[in-house]
Amino acid sequence: MPSTKSMLVFFTLALHLVSALPLEGRDAMAIQARKSRKQSNTAGATGNGAASKAKVSTAKDGSTIIDQTVVINGLNMRFKVSAPATELVANGATGAGTLGLNVLFHGDGGQSFVDFPNQGVNSNLMGVALLTPDKGLRWGGSDPKDNTGLVRPDGAAHSAAVNELLTKVLPTVVNFDPKQIFLEGVSGGSLLLSGFMIPTFAASLAVPGAVLGCGGLVPQVKVQGDISGMRLHFQSTQDDLAPLQQSIPQALLAYEKIITDTTLLTADASPNGGHCEFDEKDFVSGVQLLTDNFNSIITGTNPVAHSVVGNEDLYAADAIKPKGSIADGAVGQAAEQAGAAEQAGTAAKQAGAADQERH
Repeated sequence: MPSTKSMLVFFTLALHLVSALPLEGRDAMAIQARKSRKQSNTAGATGNGAASKAKVSTAKDGSTIIDQTVVINGLNMRFKVSAPATELVANGATGAGTLGLNVLFHGDGGQSFVDFPNQGVNSNLMGVALLTPDKGLRWGGSDPKDNTGLVRPDGAAHSAAVNELLTKVLPTVVNFDPKQIFLEGVSGGSLLLSGFMIPTFAASLAVPGAVLGCGGLVPQVKVQGDISGMRLHFQSTQDDLAPLQQSIPQALLAYEKIITDTTLLTADASPNGGHCEFDEKDFVSGVQLLTDNFNSIITGTNPVAHSVVGNEDLYAADAIKPKGSIADGAVGQAAEQAGAAEQAGTAAKQAGAADQERH
């Protein structure tokens, strides 16, 4: 039998190795993305400003997915956008767009970029997914001396490249309403958004709202402009990673000083699951559930969208609990969509009957 001392040494080493893994990698949910790492950041673009040939596919809702890479500030920025064919510039679309965007920032390893959970057009928002230019597939890069997964030394550079992609590149691909750019983060993507992207560019982009899943940082850079009226929600789980159980409450406290209308700042960690397991089952399905309920969370109709001012420790035994789950928002949306469809069908029948009477 091994001695108590040797067992302690073994467990200490094991814990150190686990803590050094990227946030998403600790759940072993990035295997598929890592298998495709060789082609993920090298899709044909070479010099600064160069763009690869767009790959075209079809989303689940029938809209068109454009998958392309462009070089910005020396970084290969790969993106996917899912849009109606009528809104694509290549198809002759011109003028101001009427649809907004839901821009997804994946977690460490890129799984959510591969899955593209926000593909299609949902609640008048076209799905956009961005891939980090980092070779390790981490938004903001990494520091070899860091064992928390929270340090993102390239956060400012990555955010600047994203800003240029949204303001200069994407308008040449698809028509959209520039005042309706919403943001969604997953794990490491949420660290980039809360730590760098939102403080620096949310004001200039006029971002109406963002949902940050399983991640959060105190702003790592100076806040530029006024984001006091921005809608912001942090979503975690009861058994989230230990570093995040410290950094998310800290981020909440910091953003309470920035978003002065605290009714716009909500947070929740009620799901009884691990990292990003918002459905209490799995990483991928949990992220999909959060994305499916993006609109109900942003609009405040989802039970988890509740204020935690004065109760920022989401993981405490006496933390505020919602009167329902994230999934309840999806039920409400489905009922709303079914009602709208029924009304549309009734209106069509009435119009048809009136037309027959005229003839």
